[in-house]
Amino acid sequence: MKEKASNRIHYYENPQGPVIGTCSDKVIQKDGLYFRDINGDGKLNTYKDWRKTPQERAQALAEELSAEEKIGLLFLNSWKMGMEQEDKDFVDETGLLDEKPVEKGSSIFATASTVGTTETIKDWKVRTFILRSNPKPDELADWINEMNSLAEEGEHFIPVMVVSNSRNENGEVVFGMNDASGVFAAWPGTMGIAAAVKGDGLHIIDDFADCIRREWDAVGMKKGYMYMADCATDPRWQRTYGTFGEDSKLIKEIFERLIPGVQGSQEGLTPDGVAMTVKHFPGGSARENGFDPHYRQGQWNVYQTENSLETYHIPPFEAAIEKNAASIMPYYAKPSREKSADQYDLQGNPIEWKPVGFAFNDYFIQELLKKQMGFKGYINSDSGIVQNMAWGVEELEVCERVALAVHAGVDIISGSYDIEAAKEAYRRGKEGYYTTQGHKVPEGYTVEQVTLSDQALTQAAAHTLKEKFELGLFENPYRNPEKAVEIVATKKDWDNAADVHRKSVVLLKNQEVLPLTEEKTAGKKVYAQCFNKKEEDGINATKELKKMLEKEKGITLTDKPEEADYALLFLTPSSGEYFNATPGYLELEICDGKEVCDVDEEGRPAQTTHKETTLFGAGRIPEIAKAVHDRGGKVIANINFTLAWEVGSVEPYTDSLLAGFDTYPWAVLDVIFGRFSPTGKMPITLPKDDSVLAINAEGVCISPNDVPGYDKDKYMPENMKDENGKAYAYRDSTGNYYELNFGLHY
Repeated sequence: MKEKASNRIHYYENPQGPVIGTCSDKVIQKDGLYFRDINGDGKLNTYKDWRKTPQERAQALAEELSAEEKIGLLFLNSWKMGMEQEDKDFVDETGLLDEKPVEKGSSIFATASTVGTTETIKDWKVRTFILRSNPKPDELADWINEMNSLAEEGEHFIPVMVVSNSRNENGEVVFGMNDASGVFAAWPGTMGIAAAVKGDGLHIIDDFADCIRREWDAVGMKKGYMYMADCATDPRWQRTYGTFGEDSKLIKEIFERLIPGVQGSQEGLTPDGVAMTVKHFPGGSARENGFDPHYRQGQWNVYQTENSLETYHIPPFEAAIEKNAASIMPYYAKPSREKSADQYDLQGNPIEWKPVGFAFNDYFIQELLKKQMGFKGYINSDSGIVQNMAWGVEELEVCERVALAVHAGVDIISGSYDIEAAKEAYRRGKEGYYTTQGHKVPEGYTVEQVTLSDQALTQAAAHTLKEKFELGLFENPYRNPEKAVEIVATKKDWDNAADVHRKSVVLLKNQEVLPLTEEKTAGKKVYAQCFNKKEEDGINATKELKKMLEKEKGITLTDKPEEADYALLFLTPSSGEYFNATPGYLELEICDGKEVCDVDEEGRPAQTTHKETTLFGAGRIPEIAKAVHDRGGKVIANINFTLAWEVGSVEPYTDSLLAGFDTYPWAVLDVIFGRFSPTGKMPITLPKDDSVLAINAEGVCISPNDVPGYDKDKYMPENMKDENGKAYAYRDSTGNYYELNFGLHY
């Protein structure tokens, strides 16, 4: 069996310089210093000299690479580890690399054929891969090391970059969003982090960022698709749970600390930093009634409110630019002029309404993001833009879409390895496909836009290579697996994460019930039940909750609500599917079997109906409450918020109500039993009921989708407003509004 790369690494230490890590021993020694011999010719030129700037080195190397090498750098896609390959005939000798070719494999992003890892790295020249599985730290370090040892065998050593969505938050694992949880120190969901920050301060972000940087660097995973700078405005947008909420100012402040903390400095990347790809420019939440651009109905960004783009959606990205984020990811969607009010750029001029996806939209990338906002990093597309989510450019061939994205400013294309398509776009430019050969140029485009030139490929390669030089990967891409395990196990990080779980809990209602001290529970009985969208999940969660409660002093459990003095109800609603359109609008009411309207092909209400369930057994909640209240007992409920749920079917039946955001149940129990006094504040506003989300026959929502909840009352009909001028936010039975920044203490 071949010895794995982790055991074959040789290190060359430079006094007051970087350590060179190599498996091939291609090293140049000059002036008492060591340099990696990137192309093996023994000459110390600009791109090998770590004393030169990353920009100089990247440009020099990009100019020397072949077209095939530069095309290999243009793509990244999801990739499997050898440990995931069930057929062990298709792993390499170390067992680390998946070598099985796939003929026309498909995902929600694209359909494509792939080859094994060795061929992908050596022959396709690919150097960037997306990890979606959840390996242990040492397994991850071993895998990345092995791929880098292969990369050393190429014409030029270009290090492998493994990319992932965020991995440091608790939550449901969703392919393409948060693919992994629980191996790295797990904080609450991002909305929970925002809730904690609102209650306790921005110092939380410093700890969070530092933890991410050290853990990711330890395993050699040096780039993250994180975090979402999108300001949550449309409550039906399913990706709300990945945002930091609806407070654009707070989001900007979070990114001002998060980016330097993760990347290593205020100025940008450092060798011990991790590159951040901030998403999704120019803000993904300006949806049309929640429809997401992962599917056709959501292909438009709609701005019903004048200048909402600049007011709410752009500011968080200003922080990403000011703090030198390595890259920015445009969203799939395209702007809709027909359905939008006037929008202006940062110079006060009307924006240019190009009805093509933002990754193809040179106005938004070149004029707005780069010229006006001053972004100096590179552009990383979202996954699938040249195949399944090519909104606005569907009439183009895949090779033309690749070229158009690069022409618009995209430097690396995610979601597929369309190597042959890029080669075709390059050949067409070289061979005069549209000029001397006379093929028709797609209407509305120029030859330059639909072909790839050497200059375009070199520019894109230089941008992404610069990141690798800044991160120190050309000198040493290798990591020690044992050290990785040690760093990821750092107790302080897990303790900090646990502390923020507690701080993420928001106390919404408390009628002299909490804290539930030992004196209050002495001689009393407690009924406990968890509710989820799926019945089985609720049953399993209930078993776990009861195990926790059995460890509490003075707690006597009962399975009969009518015997209970206290009922503890944990509710985890869920709505819709991430990558598929629902038959109707995403349901926000906590309900079971609710009959709702379908939508037509244009996203308008239809005459037909279907039933929606966000919480199995939701009808049991008032029954349990009545049984407990009839004997003078109290009902305490916790709702997990991944969306801005309508709570009118729950709150009236409770005496105390708490909000969590993918917060661990034990952290909620710490608040309930008085071990931690609640400090969290709401990062979003909860809609009152269906009336404030009503959609008329033309498909227009009564509350604008592009305005955050705290500001929606400015646009609500006067006849819907109460004596306090409020219409949108939920008002509970004690008179409190569940809006941005609300949270009680005890």
